[in-house]
Amino acid sequence: MRMGKQRGHMADLSIRSRQEEQMDAPDLDPAVYERVLHDLARVNRWTFTAWPTIAFLNRAVGSARHFRLLDVGFGDGDILRAVARWAGKRGIEAALIGVDLNEKSLAAARHATPPDLRIDYRAGDYLDQPEQFDFIISSQVTHHMTDAQLMTFLRHMEANARMGWLICDLHRHGFAHWGFPLLARLLRVHRIVREDGRLSIARAFRPDDWAQILPQAGISPDQVRIVRRFAFRLCVERICG
Repeated sequence: MRMGKQRGHMADLSIRSRQEEQMDAPDLDPAVYERVLHDLARVNRWTFTAWPTIAFLNRAVGSARHFRLLDVGFGDGDILRAVARWAGKRGIEAALIGVDLNEKSLAAARHATPPDLRIDYRAGDYLDQPEQFDFIISSQVTHHMTDAQLMTFLRHMEANARMGWLICDLHRHGFAHWGFPLLARLLRVHRIVREDGRLSIARAFRPDDWAQILPQAGISPDQVRIVRRFAFRLCVERICG
């Protein structure tokens, strides 16, 4: 479904949009979905989307030589591939697991991942994963969640991520909302990426949003860092211990 007016001009960004994104439609053709994921990953490379996760791990891992990490909503797996390469260069043994509610993500991620990168991609709910994790991360996922889903996710990470957790999402910012269509046209991405990308920015967060959300989940803002990262990313970083 097209969102027409929302995508045709600058939205009112003073409050978060709640309009649904096309890529979340359960009946989206698997081939279209895979192309959308790969195009999103291409946008991510141009906007250095993996860097906030790497910066967080550089701080959070410390002297540890091994860790187990869960990426919730892995998409085409680009963040996990970046983490695998980062850990490999540093001689760190990283058990990397990705879980995504959309089963169509499995084929997209596996096709894009070289066999030498040992990443365990799974379809399902993060709540159903049997292992214990040192880190739980997500990238550009929380703006897809309902308020109730976000509360559950925050509480789960706080209770179960032994070394820390990270939310990296978009920053609801006027310049990003205005500029994304230009980048999308430059990269010649799929129409859904062009349209959903702008809506994603309107659905995303600002620092004041997180300052209100975290206490509702029982997490003191003093326990986390709310950090702006290039390009127009807003991260919530929690290092335990």
